[in-house]
Amino acid sequence: MTFSPPAPPAFADCTPRQKAARILTDALAPANLVVGLLLLIGRRSTGSWNGLGWGLLGALFCGVVPVGIIVFGVRRGALTDQHIRVRRQRMAPMALSLVSVAAGITLLYGFGAPADVFALVVAMLVGLGSSLLVTAGWQISIHMSVAGGTVMILLLAFGPPVLPAALLAAAVGWSRLVLKAHTPAQVLAGTALGGTAALAFALLR
Repeated sequence: MTFSPPAPPAFADCTPRQKAARILTDALAPANLVVGLLLLIGRRSTGSWNGLGWGLLGALFCGVVPVGIIVFGVRRGALTDQHIRVRRQRMAPMALSLVSVAAGITLLYGFGAPADVFALVVAMLVGLGSSLLVTAGWQISIHMSVAGGTVMILLLAFGPPVLPAALLAAAVGWSRLVLKAHTPAQVLAGTALGGTAALAFALLR
């Protein structure tokens, strides 16, 4: 049976619970987490502003360009919304985003980026590619794939002190369920899929 998420109501018509979920879903959207993670890992990679610059370069190809692709699709009417709730509409933007991330990897390698930044961008390529393969047949939660992978990578990079970040991933999962954007199985599977990116990061750094 195919899961088709319902069209979300206007924000003004939402219940307080739905409004909170909408705010969380937007604030902790995949692109925002990707950019934030790259900046953190970039800063840590050199312990200086130079590392932050590497993170910004990675964020351009892994976050900014993919968001631009989605915004362009929404404006053209090819995509329903910024979260692309219709599965069949996700394939082209995700494929184009893969090309962008691959271009970022090429530049980072060519310019000699710090190992952790390079490993993270490759990990994002692995995570995005895995999500694309699953999305071809099932509407997995990309929000949770990125949120779960982000928490795992933060733990690998910074250790136990960042364990409370798991609450952010839990908040993302709650928001997707409240908005009926995904089933519980899709949320759990998305979280597990985030492990592919974390594993790649652990092996490459």
